[in-house]
Amino acid sequence: MEKWYLMTAAVLLGLIVRWTVSLNSYSGAGKPPMFGDYEAQRHWQEITFNLPIKQWYFNSSDNNLQYWGLDYPPLTAYHSFLCAYVAKFINPDWIALHTSRGYESQAHKLFMRATVLIADLLIYIPAVVLYCCCLKEISTKKKIASVLCILLYPGLILIDYGHFHLGFALWGVLGVSYDWDLLGSLAFCLAINYKQMELYHSLPFFCFLLGKCFKKGLKGKGLVLLIKLACTVVASFVLCWLPFFTEREQTLQVLRRLFPVDRGLFEDKVANIWCSFSVFLKIRDILPHHIQIMISFCFTFLSLLPACIKLTLHPSPKGFRFTLVSCALSFFLFSFQVHEKSILLVSLPVCLVLSEIPFMSTWFLLVSTFSMLPLLLKDELLMPSVVTVMAFFIACATSFSIFEKTSEEELQLKCFSTSVRKYFTCFTFLPRIIQHLFLTSVITMILLTIMTVTLDPPQKLPDLFSVLVCFVSCLHFLFFLVYFNIIIMWDSKNGRSQKKIN
Repeated sequence: MEKWYLMTAAVLLGLIVRWTVSLNSYSGAGKPPMFGDYEAQRHWQEITFNLPIKQWYFNSSDNNLQYWGLDYPPLTAYHSFLCAYVAKFINPDWIALHTSRGYESQAHKLFMRATVLIADLLIYIPAVVLYCCCLKEISTKKKIASVLCILLYPGLILIDYGHFHLGFALWGVLGVSYDWDLLGSLAFCLAINYKQMELYHSLPFFCFLLGKCFKKGLKGKGLVLLIKLACTVVASFVLCWLPFFTEREQTLQVLRRLFPVDRGLFEDKVANIWCSFSVFLKIRDILPHHIQIMISFCFTFLSLLPACIKLTLHPSPKGFRFTLVSCALSFFLFSFQVHEKSILLVSLPVCLVLSEIPFMSTWFLLVSTFSMLPLLLKDELLMPSVVTVMAFFIACATSFSIFEKTSEEELQLKCFSTSVRKYFTCFTFLPRIIQHLFLTSVITMILLTIMTVTLDPPQKLPDLFSVLVCFVSCLHFLFFLVYFNIIIMWDSKNGRSQKKIN
């Protein structure tokens, strides 16, 4: 009984922190002409409620796509319509066509936050609690600590607050990890149909399920499972997209809105390879648009290929979790038209392995929050960022004793180090190198944050600090990509060797 009290307390503490921060942060509020992401969510309610479904994604006098036009899949639009239906009963002015643009009031802000909290309580938080409760080979206290640390992760509190697609994705991870493959596939399809960026996680799901089918045999149970999975995926997509399948132009227009390749290789200061590399070579100005797309595709595909092949040939829940991290990070670093917030799609699977590699996971999650510093400062979230980062770090450090978890075994680098020592017997210093890198990383992030906040950049280089934040973060992410791929490729060259090591 005591463990349920502690679990409830952890969830309540996470909720209080999330709710308190959210009530004091509204991206772009009071800043015309666009009024920020808060207005985007309100405007989608206005459009979906007042216009026929066939006009939701088309430019018109009633739906100016330059003013927060819908650019997410149908499930987001349906959710906006449902919220608008409730808003209509409370105050019709909140969603009145045209006249409600830029509408702000305390009552409406409370309503918008309440819709997020309700969705979190129904989708995201139960998935986090159930996932942590299902963790094997760790104590109840560690499970409770995992819930608390995941809910306190600053990125998912500070940025937009409300990532229902990640909740659906987490239910998908739970489903396929515990052989509820059809339910897991359905949940992940809902995630993709809520936000198209969930494609970052799609290949690990595909490879893991395909590997399961191969393992069962494609002439028997494996074939049956494959057919069931295909029917589940097709049926879920058809149901979500049915109103937009009536006309070819409707479908094409939605796809154009979901994948705006005309925007170019990157748009804002993003901690990926293209934005960082542009400091030295303006690739956007040198290469034609279609060549940029091809190069981006090739780099993304090649960087995630080894992990996906390994997962298909040797499907396992552990390999699936780490491949989710690796593939999402590959998409973030190399794919086309990435947003700063997309790092959250990497952070979620990293949260899932927090109990397995607490030191490296905590480090990554700190860096992921730091990488969004320009966005956080733009939304005037410096103080909430500092407070939530400190709370998260203290929770992880005390719950998992992360500074004591830096041996080769606990970093899951034992197999890799053993392989290297066959050729270089003196290769015993890897944990010390990682500890020194962590210390250097933290000092660098603190100094860059202080410089960004307190110093004015040179007139000739107005974006100096933003570029430095992105470049430093990108170097970190490249390091983590190598690290997670090492774990994947050397994890259980065969399972028996790992058991012997343990």
